[in-house]
Amino acid sequence: MLTNRSMNATGKRLARMALLTLLMASVAGCGASRMTTGSIGRGKAVDTMSTGAIGGSVDQIGRIYASDPNNKPVALQYASALQIKGQTDQSLAVMRKLAIGYPKDRDVLAAYGKALAASGQFQPALDAVRRAQTPEYPDWKLVSAEAAILDQLGQTQDARSLYRKALDLKPNEPSVLSNLGMSYVLEGDLKSAETYLRSAASQPDADSRVRQNLALAVGLQGRFDEAEQIASQELSPEQAQANVSYLRGMLAQQNAWNQIKADDKSKKN
Repeated sequence: MLTNRSMNATGKRLARMALLTLLMASVAGCGASRMTTGSIGRGKAVDTMSTGAIGGSVDQIGRIYASDPNNKPVALQYASALQIKGQTDQSLAVMRKLAIGYPKDRDVLAAYGKALAASGQFQPALDAVRRAQTPEYPDWKLVSAEAAILDQLGQTQDARSLYRKALDLKPNEPSVLSNLGMSYVLEGDLKSAETYLRSAASQPDADSRVRQNLALAVGLQGRFDEAEQIASQELSPEQAQANVSYLRGMLAQQNAWNQIKADDKSKKN
């Protein structure tokens, strides 16, 4: 099993990536940012589409956006599509322009925070998400998003307090439980992380990202066969194997994988 020290750098890097992915999903789930635009994506919300599926739609959405850049639903769709394609700077530019036109709109501020976080601008993202929140009627998605940004900024205890507040507002919500689990991965407490992630994955509405985070936490403990089995529930066998191979390669860069093999060999002798 990996010690906290041996998994620290790799685990933190992967956990931060996973937290950012769930942050994007949770903020995208707020209000109108999940709107569809007529025939685009055959009525499917952009943030639920794969990179391959969205590829052909980006140009289409872009043309509609260019003809009417102040159209809020279209601009939100276009920004989300650009993020899926990895074009974070362009997505941020779209949202910055929209935020100027809608300076007090809750959905726009939430999506603007999403774009800022995707670009690594976590403090401005935090400000935008907080401005989008309404204290008298808090949105659990925004509470969880704020917590995930705080985790990225290293404010662990404040982040966990907010995760638990989000769970009070939305009990057993898998995305919040998953974010909380990944917070423990960042700290190197893999056992606690696995507990929360298993709880998240057991929820009936848990999605692929939640289960992949559980596979990550299990893999970071050296249980690669189990991690691959968990990953295979959501991916093709080839994709699952590729994910686990990547994780092994990352760990090998720090000799962690060699340490695991040596420990296993000594136990067998």
